[in-house]
Amino acid sequence: MICLLYVILIVILFFVFMAFLVGIIFSKEVDAALERDPAAKSRWEIIFLYSGFHALVAYRIAHRLLLMHVPFIPRFLSQLARHFTGIEIHPGATIGRGLFIDHGMGVVIGETSILGDNITLYQGVTLGGTGKEKGKRHPTLGNNVVAGTGAKILGNITIGDNSYIGANAVVIKDVPPNSTVVGVPGRITKQEGKKIDIDLDHIHVIDPIMQTIDELEKRIERLENKNK
Repeated sequence: MICLLYVILIVILFFVFMAFLVGIIFSKEVDAALERDPAAKSRWEIIFLYSGFHALVAYRIAHRLLLMHVPFIPRFLSQLARHFTGIEIHPGATIGRGLFIDHGMGVVIGETSILGDNITLYQGVTLGGTGKEKGKRHPTLGNNVVAGTGAKILGNITIGDNSYIGANAVVIKDVPPNSTVVGVPGRITKQEGKKIDIDLDHIHVIDPIMQTIDELEKRIERLENKNK
């Protein structure tokens, strides 16, 4: 019985040590989750419970093995992480520091995707290809980019620094820095050329389609009043 307790204690200490080590190695990702998720209570909670963080750790290991030309294992790790987290990150992708995947279920990051620093991806985001190209066929995201829930960014395109991709937008063309993109297909709205805050209020993003509809309704109303 005492031996069993010792074994359990050693296992617990081992996991605590490994979690502490992971927290140090991936400190920027842990800090990103603490800064951008109001539900995050502590670093330990992120390390043990956040699926986006787990998927990112698995990616870092798989990516390193891929760079070492280790066969099979990198893809095996990425698929294993997909099974447990619902997040698929190809080990061939290039990802900067400070990535935060919020909730994360359904997030897909393709093989030739390139992500800058301090990027935020919400659940259901796809960084995919169009099925037509070879070589570089996935998007490049600059620094401080936010992709809202369900956004689809497809093909070898570039999303500029500090840009925001609205929920469920479908983006297939380059986006300049400091832009907001909404709709299907994605349309760009400038927001006074200012950097978009990392925790942008999703509810009040300018929708150019709704703006056009509002303008048409006002025009119809003016014409009706003129003909009375």
